[in-house]
Amino acid sequence: MEYRAVPWDNRMKPPERIETERLQIRPPYLSDAQPIYHGYARDEEVTRYLAWRPHQDLRETESFLAGCVAAREQGERFPWVITFKGGSELVGMVEIRINDFKADVGYVIARRWWGHGLATEALRPIVGWAMAQPNIYRVWAVCDVANAASARVLEKVGMEREGVLRRNMLHPNASAEPRDSYCYAAVKEGDTSENDPRS
Repeated sequence: MEYRAVPWDNRMKPPERIETERLQIRPPYLSDAQPIYHGYARDEEVTRYLAWRPHQDLRETESFLAGCVAAREQGERFPWVITFKGGSELVGMVEIRINDFKADVGYVIARRWWGHGLATEALRPIVGWAMAQPNIYRVWAVCDVANAASARVLEKVGMEREGVLRRNMLHPNASAEPRDSYCYAAVKEGDTSENDPRS
């Protein structure tokens, strides 16, 4: 099947809300600051392989959420919070960022919910939505080479490891120097440079 490259139209936004077997995935609110701060944003273990340091006070989390709300409104990126269906407990966040014909994803889960398959359950429908869009050809993510749990999540949602990006990400909670990352992606098959008549 051939695909024709179509520029991303930022009027075509991902779903506002997504429901899975156990989860409700919804836009963030400023009122989510307390549960995010106390649930995982200040946790050094949760943030070990993230690009930001643990939040030192609630104001940091409030500022972060204000940025999330603004980003959704402007169509720059689309973060959601993850809660259990039928309850109010916030267990993490997931996000997609769309750049023309490709999109990258990321997630964070509170430590008390590690090992329950929640990251996979939350990420799978978002990757599925992106791959179903006619103008998105590549959905990708990176994770620290030491972060085996995240590597497994990305594989479970249908991504394949493409290789190692050397000195690719600064994870300040793990090292003061940039660290290597695994690059994972799900892609649509079609024309490549090998059969491009201009080659």
